[in-house]
Amino acid sequence: MTVRKILVSQQPPKANSPYSEITAKYGVEFDFVPFFAIEPLSSREFRGQRINILDYSAIVFSARSTIDAFFRLCNELRVKIPETMKYFCTTEAVAMYLQKHIVYRKRKIFYGDGTAASLITQIGTKHKGEKFLIATSDSTNNDITRLFEDNGLDFKSAIFVKSVSRDLKGLSLPAYDMIVLYNPSDVKSIYENFPDFQQNDIRFVSYGRSVVKAMDQAGLKIEISAPTSEAPSVAKAVEIYLENHR
Repeated sequence: MTVRKILVSQQPPKANSPYSEITAKYGVEFDFVPFFAIEPLSSREFRGQRINILDYSAIVFSARSTIDAFFRLCNELRVKIPETMKYFCTTEAVAMYLQKHIVYRKRKIFYGDGTAASLITQIGTKHKGEKFLIATSDSTNNDITRLFEDNGLDFKSAIFVKSVSRDLKGLSLPAYDMIVLYNPSDVKSIYENFPDFQQNDIRFVSYGRSVVKAMDQAGLKIEISAPTSEAPSVAKAVEIYLENHR
């Protein structure tokens, strides 16, 4: 069965993306539609987790959305973060985003290379005695918490942002030959919008480990899984598939 229309559950890419080249080479059409939005928890929702932020001496961030939500909640709850608080971020870009809320040079900020293991390296033995609060979303995978647990660190996870399904009812999923999903919340959004959804001939692409379990539980057959050493991106994975199924 020929692939003509592909739906990607993300925002449209910037100009000169690899998708343009694939369209030109294989004659396929890409549509980009986010399946869910990220919203901060209300102070009432956060209180339900029974977390006292000042009980912790270090905060772990892996996304800018959780940084915004964290400081927003601190403001609403009138929690004054001490200058002694340490911040551990998964990447330099996430760490630099802290400048929006704090004086960067006056704080103890550490960052990794994007992997959970690099956070453990940054903590090392010097910071092992800290009490860590890991700021997460309701769809975050457990790679960070699993490694913290394996390394005997004193930590607690707290949800600061939640995924909310977008209204997709104006979208005809059966009109697409292939659909790319990145997040468990993408799967959730499909069935909230289309409770009777049937995969039929639609080929699904999964990107990342976190979405695979949700797709399996929903009974969705995965045609392409990425990233791999051969296909580190969705665009490359789709290109290889199209080349092999001409």
